[in-house]
Amino acid sequence: MTRVFVESLNLEAQGVARPLDENGRPGKVVFISDALPGEDVEYETTKVKSKFEMARLLKIYKASPSRITPKCPSFGVCGGCSMQHLETRAQLAMKQRVLEDNLRYLGRTKAGVLLRPIAGPSWEYRYRGRLSIFKIPKGRVLVGFHQKKASRITDMVSCDILPKQLSDLLPRWRELIESLSQPENFPQIEFALGEGANSEEPIAAFVLRHMAPLGKKDQELIKDFAKTHGIHLWLQPGDLDSAQPFYPEQSQLCYRLPEFDIEMPFKPTDFTQVNHQVNRVLVSRAIRLLAPEPHERVLDLFCGIGNFTLPLARVSKEVFGIEGSEGLTQRALENARHNELSDRVTFACANLFEVTPEIIRSWGCAAKWLIDPPRDGAMALATALSDLAKSSDPEDHAYLPKRIVYVSCNPATLARDVGILVGQAGYQLKSAGVINMFPHTSHVESIAVFER
Repeated sequence: MTRVFVESLNLEAQGVARPLDENGRPGKVVFISDALPGEDVEYETTKVKSKFEMARLLKIYKASPSRITPKCPSFGVCGGCSMQHLETRAQLAMKQRVLEDNLRYLGRTKAGVLLRPIAGPSWEYRYRGRLSIFKIPKGRVLVGFHQKKASRITDMVSCDILPKQLSDLLPRWRELIESLSQPENFPQIEFALGEGANSEEPIAAFVLRHMAPLGKKDQELIKDFAKTHGIHLWLQPGDLDSAQPFYPEQSQLCYRLPEFDIEMPFKPTDFTQVNHQVNRVLVSRAIRLLAPEPHERVLDLFCGIGNFTLPLARVSKEVFGIEGSEGLTQRALENARHNELSDRVTFACANLFEVTPEIIRSWGCAAKWLIDPPRDGAMALATALSDLAKSSDPEDHAYLPKRIVYVSCNPATLARDVGILVGQAGYQLKSAGVINMFPHTSHVESIAVFER
């Protein structure tokens, strides 16, 4: 057991400390679970590595003024949240520092302007996610998120980041699975909260995955469960792409972007942003920063089901959306038709992790791009733009967008791509800021604006 002063917080919300060695010099870095910057604490080492140690918090002698009591009884065990002990404004400040540090040390640059953070509700914000199911041998069923850094399932009866109507069903799901003939054949439940196509009333949809055919009795129990609790229930056999409505037979969710008069139908297995309130602000901010003119053509890369594409089509002449999934590309096209925007948008399916200058030329010229990649980032795009910028053929420069808005869910890969765009492709990082899409977690989303 060692006493130490906590200097900072890492991206996993662990306190970072350097205990002094016998000569009074800072020693090996120690990462202490649940410790906060500025605290005087006692810890116990749990894992020793060559360059660092992992530790658990034993005692706090002096607490941080930003420390609060976690709301959730599962905090510290559940892997869903790691920052409930840190005041919300301090969480946001930490995420801003993470973004700035990544830009500085990995991207070798800094933003000209730091944008005001995008934030929303701190609780009941998670409208989409996946719960795991585990049947304890000769024991009960657990339904919840995975434990922190473990494959075991958290024993959950409620969750404060879920909307109440979803949280209240956690113990009911446990009872249902226990009543089925083979509980061990149900590994997970996916959930999504949306609105009805003709109503703004919230609809909860659940996708129950099963690894063996369902008998008649199990089907009746599952249908009765859906009826009793007023939910839409989909079934998903072992094949992850085969979810179909079970009850009611017709199930349709949507979310709306009122500022742009967009209604976005989606399936509970579609990728959509988990935080609908923050998503509305994000779409508005991104389009305002991109500032497309009514006569301009825009590219939306990694477009998904059209979250940015369709609002962009309301304010520009034409939008070309590109997505790597055939299924999502088809869903985006259907959503364009649903919003009567088919004449202003075009979609294509392409692997955006294998982009070359030739491929960019095939897309045609567009003055402004919006990029919203997954955690791996957009390195191939940035590199291809760099190659075009270095080309001795002046015509190649016409394919370089004048402005790029980059929405990121990983500050490290954003910073890597910033290094290429700024260092090699002739862009300036005009502004950047964080998006608190996942309060109480260490997940950092951000938005960045580039101009040539």
